[in-house]
Amino acid sequence: MCNSLAPASYRAPEDSDPRKEYPPAPEPLPVPVMDNHTHLDFRHGLIEVAVGDALDAAEAVGVQGAIQVGCDLESSRFTVQAVDADPRLLGAVAIHPNDAPAYAGRGELESALAEIEELARHPRVRAIGETGLDFFRTHGEGLVHQRHSFRRHIDIAKRLGLTLQIHDRDAHDDVVQVLREEGAPERVVFHCFSGGAELARICNENGWYMSFAGTMTFKNAGELREALAIAEPERILVETDSPFLTPHPYRGRPNASYMVPYTVRSMAEVTGAELSELCSRLAANTVSAYGSWD
Repeated sequence: MCNSLAPASYRAPEDSDPRKEYPPAPEPLPVPVMDNHTHLDFRHGLIEVAVGDALDAAEAVGVQGAIQVGCDLESSRFTVQAVDADPRLLGAVAIHPNDAPAYAGRGELESALAEIEELARHPRVRAIGETGLDFFRTHGEGLVHQRHSFRRHIDIAKRLGLTLQIHDRDAHDDVVQVLREEGAPERVVFHCFSGGAELARICNENGWYMSFAGTMTFKNAGELREALAIAEPERILVETDSPFLTPHPYRGRPNASYMVPYTVRSMAEVTGAELSELCSRLAANTVSAYGSWD
């Protein structure tokens, strides 16, 4: 089975559904990088993998650290516990834009944001995110709560001096508009960058980071590759958004931080950069965006 090549922690039973198996481990990178965005508390494959085992598997292929990202109170609390437990992790905490309307509907959004701010004071939490706008899954009155939540997260990030990790789905112009109206924090990351060349130029002009996930390897992702090609080298990051967005040729199967090298090698092809130099640049950019892991 192809899955037998996966890290030991990710190997599924021999009679499992291949579509739910973790892919084989890639060739290690020549210079270590970091996974800018992962959800270690989410399960997508057939097996559950401990945080330490997941990070061991990533480290074995040259992914020396990761940003664990919260999307609601439960996952943000998990994030704080995880960054305390393993020094290879830094954290981000937030209420996801698609969850903000539900919190608001229960009359709990402001209290949730207050707790997010308290969690964000942990020294190894370096970002507020993922927050932003999502016009794909949320519509109507829910967008009012999304916008309010986004503005509140921007305020928290600015007051605490933290990086802002943005979730932007089908909402490029509106996300940029809100950032301009509120005044963007010093460091902004477009997580799972999904725009084209126009948004890349805006990010270049404003000094905002663009984090590329496995989506840029998809056959139908020409616009993403065009954006990467014109992105300023000091503004690019790499991520998995695992357990989602597994890179080609394993699209549809579970993702994990150890899969980062597949995306990095694709990024090298698009940019024409030598692989070692690209890895060094990605690592340096990630530290610039979030600070040191030490």
